[in-house]
Amino acid sequence: MDVPAPSSHRTATIAEYLDSLYDSPRFAPQIVAKKTFEKQQAVTCEFPSDMDKSLVAKIVDMGYPSLYSHQREAINNIRKNESVIVSTPTASGKSLIYNLCFFEQLLQDPRSHALYLYPLKALAQDQLRVITAMGGHLGDLLPNDSTSIAQIYDGDTSQYKRSRIRKETPPVLLSNPDMLHLSFLPYHESWSHFFRQLRFLVVDEVHSYRGVFGSHMSWVFRRLIRLANHYGADPAVIMLSATIGNPQQFGEKLISRPVKVVTESGAPQAAKHVLLLNPWDSAAHTAGQMVEAAVKRKLRTIVYTQSRKMTELITLWTRPKLGRLAQKLSSYRAGFLPEERREIEQQLANGQLLAVISTSALELGIDIGDLDLCLLVGYPGSIMASYQRGGRVGRGGRESAVVLIAQEDALDQYFMRNPDDFFRRNVESAVINPENPTIMESQLSCVAAEYPLHVEERLCREEPVRRTIESLCGQSVLLQSGSGDQYFSSRKYPQRQINLRGGGNQLSIINSSSGEVLGEIDSLRSLKECHPGALYIHRAQSWLIEKLDLGAKEVIATEARVPYYTRATSNKQTEILDVLAEKAVFGCRVRFGPLTVTEQVTGYQKRNKNTGKLINTIPLDLPEQLLETEGVWIEIDPAVQQWMEREKHHFMGSIHAMEHAMIAMFPLLILCDRNDIGGISCVIHEQTELATVFIYDGYTGGAGLCSEAYNQFDKLITTTFKTVSSCSCETGCPSCVHSPKCGSGNRPIDKNGCLTLLQKIMAQKSGSKRSKIKNKPSGLPKLPKESGKKGLDALPSRFGLFDVETKRSAQEVGGWHKAEEMGISVAVVYDSQIDGYITYLEDEIDKLVNHLSELDLVIGFNNKRFDNRVLSKYTDRDLQRLPNVDLLEEVHNQLGYRISLNSLAAHTLGIEKSADGLQALKWYKEGEIAKIVHYCRKDVEITRNLFLHGLEHGFLLFKNKSGKIVRLPLNLEMTILNVLEK
Repeated sequence: MDVPAPSSHRTATIAEYLDSLYDSPRFAPQIVAKKTFEKQQAVTCEFPSDMDKSLVAKIVDMGYPSLYSHQREAINNIRKNESVIVSTPTASGKSLIYNLCFFEQLLQDPRSHALYLYPLKALAQDQLRVITAMGGHLGDLLPNDSTSIAQIYDGDTSQYKRSRIRKETPPVLLSNPDMLHLSFLPYHESWSHFFRQLRFLVVDEVHSYRGVFGSHMSWVFRRLIRLANHYGADPAVIMLSATIGNPQQFGEKLISRPVKVVTESGAPQAAKHVLLLNPWDSAAHTAGQMVEAAVKRKLRTIVYTQSRKMTELITLWTRPKLGRLAQKLSSYRAGFLPEERREIEQQLANGQLLAVISTSALELGIDIGDLDLCLLVGYPGSIMASYQRGGRVGRGGRESAVVLIAQEDALDQYFMRNPDDFFRRNVESAVINPENPTIMESQLSCVAAEYPLHVEERLCREEPVRRTIESLCGQSVLLQSGSGDQYFSSRKYPQRQINLRGGGNQLSIINSSSGEVLGEIDSLRSLKECHPGALYIHRAQSWLIEKLDLGAKEVIATEARVPYYTRATSNKQTEILDVLAEKAVFGCRVRFGPLTVTEQVTGYQKRNKNTGKLINTIPLDLPEQLLETEGVWIEIDPAVQQWMEREKHHFMGSIHAMEHAMIAMFPLLILCDRNDIGGISCVIHEQTELATVFIYDGYTGGAGLCSEAYNQFDKLITTTFKTVSSCSCETGCPSCVHSPKCGSGNRPIDKNGCLTLLQKIMAQKSGSKRSKIKNKPSGLPKLPKESGKKGLDALPSRFGLFDVETKRSAQEVGGWHKAEEMGISVAVVYDSQIDGYITYLEDEIDKLVNHLSELDLVIGFNNKRFDNRVLSKYTDRDLQRLPNVDLLEEVHNQLGYRISLNSLAAHTLGIEKSADGLQALKWYKEGEIAKIVHYCRKDVEITRNLFLHGLEHGFLLFKNKSGKIVRLPLNLEMTILNVLEK
C-alpha cells in the first residue's frame, strides 16, 4: 500500500487501516463497493429452570452468566431428545450447546457416552481443550475423573492408545468421518459398550458434508444410528453449521430423521466492514501489498487463496518487504506436517504471528484467536464460504474488515460489476444425493457387513433401497439368506474399498531421482495433469512427468525448470440414457436425466509461461474415461440456429461460449465448485438431432447438482447473459466465456454469437420443437435380453447331463493341466427324452460322444474345464462347440470363486455325494466298476437336481465364509438362451 505505516510502535486500528486505504490515490479507485454491518447487541435468556442448579452455578462461574437465545432454543430441543441443526454465524457459541447438554446428561447417567465428529483433526484438538477445561472446572460434580472426560481417537492416535480407549472408553470420544467409517462401524462389537450408552452424536461444521462426501456421510450416519439402535440406544444428533440456505431439508436428508432448526442467532456481533476491490494488478500481487501494510500496522490478518501455489507465492513475495517483521508472516495449507500446522495455529492464536496466508484449510472453526483483517484473494465460490471465512475476524467484540480482491475469472468479475448482488444474495443451499446408485450400492454392502439387513426393517422397505438390494444380490455383492429374510455382505470389510470423498484410485507421484513420494493424485485427474510430458507444480516447484502407470498407480516425475506450461486437450462425447424431467424455459426445451460421458485426453499444448503463446501440440494415446452421471441440457431451436448461421455467427463458437459461461455462473445458484461439474456443446447431437448444450455432475452417479440446477435453469440463463453482456472485452476473456479447464483450449469461442444466442433464447415465448431422444449404440455393456421363457420352460425339448470318472489321478499324469492323459473308466449320461440314465465304459466313448452331439443342451459340473478335456483324447470333435452349460462355471462367474458339488448339494438338496474321485480311482484299481457306475450316476443325478432347482427357483444354497447358509442367485434361463442362440 502506498501509505506509510504509523511511526509509533502501537497497533493501528482497523479504522485507521481503512482510512489509509480510502485515501490512497492508487487503491481507492480500485474499490468498487463497501458496506458496513453495524454492531449487534446480544439477545440473552436464562438457563432452563429445571437444569441442575450446581451445574448452572459452575457454568456461570466459568464466564457464561446467561445463554444466547439460539443456545437456549437448541438446548430445549436437545433436552427433549430431538435432533437439531444449529445454523448460525461463526463464533456464535455453538460448542456450549452440546457440551452443556452432555454434561447435564452425564450428571444424570454416569455411563453415558457422546461422539463428537469434526472434519479436521485440528478442530478435534481445539474442542478437546475446551471440554477438558470445562470438565476440570466442573470438578467434583462429575462422577468421572475430569482429566479423562474426553479423548481423541483418530489416525494420529497410537495403536497402544487405541486399544486402551476401546477398553476404557471415556464419556466423550472426538473423531472424524473417516475413522467412524473405517474403525468404529466395521468393528462395532469392540465398541458395543460405547454404542449401548451413546446419547449424543455431535456433527460439527456440517455444511462441509455436501456433494459426494455428504452423500456418503448420509449413509455413514444411517449405519451409525442403525447400530446404536441394534444395541438399544437412540442418540440425538446435534449438527452445527455455518449459515446455509436449506438447513432443515439438508439436515433431514443427511441423517434420515426429523430435525429442529435453529437459525436466529442471539450472539453479539462487532461492526464489520466488507469491501469489494477490483485490482489493477494481479489479485495475488495486490494481496501481498495489502498484507504488508497490515503487518507493518501490527493488524492481525488472515489471507485466503484459491490454491496451494498462490499461498506459497504470496508468502514468498511479501516476506522480503517486511524486514524484521518477516517472521511474523507464515503460509498454511494442506501438505504441511501435522506438527507444523499445530505450531502455526498456536502462534497465530497467541500473537507470535501477525498474518497467515492460507488455503481453505483454515476456513473451518479452528481457534486462531482474535483477528482484524481478512483478505479473500478471489471469490471463494459461494456466499456461504465468504461468510465463513470472513467470520474468522471480528471476534471478541473487535471491529474488523473483510476485503474481496477479485481475480479475472467470470464469477469474480460478475460481482465486481454487480456488487449489490453480492451483498443481498441469499446463502446457497447445500446439496447431497444419497440416492446416487453408485454410493447406495457401496454403502449397502457396508450396512450388511456390519449387521445383516432384514427384509422387514425400515431401510429395506424404501423402494430405491429395495431395488438396489435386488441388484446387489444379482451381482452377489449381497447374499440372501436361505430363508430369504436377511441379506449378508459377500465381503467382510467392504468399507476399506470406499473413498468417502469420491475420488478415483490414488496414484503416488514419485521423484525419479530419489524415489521419494512427492504427493498423490486421483486417477481421473492424473490423465489431464500427470500425463507423460505434463508440467506438474508441487510446493511451488515444477516437475516434468516422465511416466504415468495407471496399473502400478505411479507417476514418475523429474524436477525441471522450463519456460513453458502445459495444458491437456481432450475429446468428449455424451450419451443420453434416459429423460427424468423436461420443461420449456424461454421456449427452449430443457431436460434432466442420466448420461454417459466419454472423455479421452488426446494430447497437450506447450505454451510460453510469460505470453501464453502456443509453442507446439503433442499427441497422446491415453485410455478413454467413462463417467455415468446426471446432467441437464438445453436443446436449441433449429430456427434459431439457422438464423445465426445466416447472420454469419460462428454457431459452434457461440454454444461453446454459452456452455463456459453457464458453468462459470453455476456456483451462483448451487453450492459447489466449478470443478464439480463439466460441460459439452454439440452442433448436432446424435440423439436429440438438435444443437444441444450439456452440463453434468463430475461424479459417478451424480451428486445432485444438476438436479437442483434444472429447477433454476431460467435464472442460470438470465445470469449468464447479464455476466457476458457486462464484460468489456471484445472477443471473450476469462472474465466471461473462457474456461481454464477447456479441453480444446477455448477454441472456437464467439462471445458476440453467445450474446446473440442468449438473447434469442430469452426472446422465445412458445414451446420449442420437442425432439425425440434416439437410442444409439453404446459402449456400455448391453442390458440382458429377456428369454421369454421362465423356469423349467426355458429348457429345450431334449437336454442331457453327464459326468466322467477317470482311471488315473492328476498326480499320476503330472498335473491337472494334463487331464487328457487321465483316461476314462466310466461315463454316465442323463437324457431327458427317455428320462433315464445311460452308462458308457471306455470302449464305448464313440457312442458317448455321438449321444452328446444329439442333445440340444449339454449340462455338466466342470465339464468345460475337465470332462471335455478328458474326452478330447478319444475324439477329433471339438467338444467345446457343443451347446455346453457348465454349472460350476456359472457359480464361479457369479461369486468369483468355486464351490464343490457336495457343498451345493448338501445345502440345497439336503443330500451328499456317495463318494469322491479318490474313492472312484481306488475302486478302479480294485476292479469294482459297478461301484463306480453307481457313484457316477449319483453325481449326474445330483447335478441334474441342482440345475433344475436353480432354474426353477433362481438360486442354489451354500455356506458362505462366515458360516451362514445363503442364496446363490443364478440366471440359468439367460445362460440357456445365449447357448442356444450360438
